[in-house]
Amino acid sequence: MYQYDHYDQSIVDQRVSQFRDQTQRFLSGDLSAEAYQPLRLQNGLYIQRHAPMLRIAVPYGMINSTQVRAIAEITRKYDRGYAHISTRQNIQINWPELARVPDILADLAKVQMHAIQTSGNCIRNITTDQFAGVVEGESLDPRPYCEILRQWSTLHPEFAFLPRKFKIAISSNATDRAAILAHDVGIELKQHKEQVVADVYVGGGLGRTPIIGALLKSDLPATELISYLEAVIRVYNQFGRRDNKYKARIKILAKAMGIEAFAAKVDAQWQLKKHSELSLTPAEIQRVSAYFSAPNYSITDASASSTLEQQLADNRLFARWYERNTLAHRQPGYRIVNIALKTAGTAPGDITHEQLDVLAQLADEYSFGELRTTHQQNIVLADVALERLYELWQSLQIHDLASPVIGTLHDMICCPGGDFCSLANAKSIPIAQAIQERFNDLDYVYDLGPIELNISGCMNACGHHHIGHIGILGVDKKGREFYQVCLGGRQGREASIGKILGPSFGADDMPDVIANILTVYLEARQNEETFIDTYDRIGIDPFKEAVYATSH
Repeated sequence: MYQYDHYDQSIVDQRVSQFRDQTQRFLSGDLSAEAYQPLRLQNGLYIQRHAPMLRIAVPYGMINSTQVRAIAEITRKYDRGYAHISTRQNIQINWPELARVPDILADLAKVQMHAIQTSGNCIRNITTDQFAGVVEGESLDPRPYCEILRQWSTLHPEFAFLPRKFKIAISSNATDRAAILAHDVGIELKQHKEQVVADVYVGGGLGRTPIIGALLKSDLPATELISYLEAVIRVYNQFGRRDNKYKARIKILAKAMGIEAFAAKVDAQWQLKKHSELSLTPAEIQRVSAYFSAPNYSITDASASSTLEQQLADNRLFARWYERNTLAHRQPGYRIVNIALKTAGTAPGDITHEQLDVLAQLADEYSFGELRTTHQQNIVLADVALERLYELWQSLQIHDLASPVIGTLHDMICCPGGDFCSLANAKSIPIAQAIQERFNDLDYVYDLGPIELNISGCMNACGHHHIGHIGILGVDKKGREFYQVCLGGRQGREASIGKILGPSFGADDMPDVIANILTVYLEARQNEETFIDTYDRIGIDPFKEAVYATSH
């Protein structure tokens, strides 16, 4: 993974010093709340329902064991002993004292971390496939391009005050775990003969106006990614609405203009910088790519596969975890391991300081000292040798990190909701926990097959409810919390926005509502159909009839 040079470190250290001064002036009354707000947002600091929330940047989900230990220590020293993994692969802490936030940023800087541009109307953390560089079937590793774009976008003086926040996702395989069609800009990298090219999508996004992104430019030479993206964002910066924050995202601009007219403006702007100093040279791509070279994979024990097969045969629990939580690796003799942060009774994505320390140690022992955070609010050890899977699983079990639920109903995405967020209309976490408790029979959950259930506490859609197979949205009705359900959403190549089932439900009704939806699916599915396949075949009406006939 990328390592800071002295320029990087100097910039981050300077930002800490600046924010310390700004915070001291705010606390002393010399800086107004209005003037302080954009300054704190530029450093990832929100004022939430009960306390500040600090969002820590994890560029494209890559983090090392030293950094994880630092996060664990920060949660002990400055917070309440736990952290939260966000859907943008960042890490959040929910209870820092405002006066001590500069100290937190200083501690982060010591391990090459920061909170710059994790909030505010700027280019946010660039995300990618959590399995980038190791998964089978990938045409090329997108991480070097993520890092190049991170360096370009960080503290870019022209793009510090955009009309609204701006999110970029990059993918390079057919599965598209990065959800590129649900981002302001989505980039699909492809290997075309000897050249890397990119298909650029624009105008995707969720929130109160969910839209699937449209193809803006196909087969763009990847050497021109920066120059082309500058053109895109300049057009947005010039023409994006600033009079109404609900209509300020690039998706609104692209839709209002029409994709062809928008593309024409981008191309006109691009001519000014095409084939300029913004073009990526082979030397620069090679320099950054060197930070993402493969680790020193050892030649594994020739008997590893047969030993693993025996362990799987002998231990049903281990076999279940292996089937659900591990994935084929491009390197023979290795496996990708998913660690689900979805234990019943715990908010999805939450992890304690003890567990953070454990994962740092396990990463050192089993995965070359590196970890990855995921869009699904989980953690990945990307490079585990086959002969060590069983002992890793045993260690994970001890620390309540071996829930075998990846890709199931239990592997839900959930925003912090009304328990923490001042923007939320309703609580999200209790709904997630109630559903986990209702469907606690894992054999039943496995029989359901893959289901993506996403929960948001408000229309900002931090829980990505629009693109869940089952999406739940918290709404406020005269001061009371209700929940709207949508069905049929999905991410990936066939991304679509879910359809609203009908009138909303009370919190206590939600486990029964989900149960009725699942019953319709189980009764209607044919052969080994998945939930989303069955929904596509029968449509929303049977679900609607069953749910409302039972509810009323």
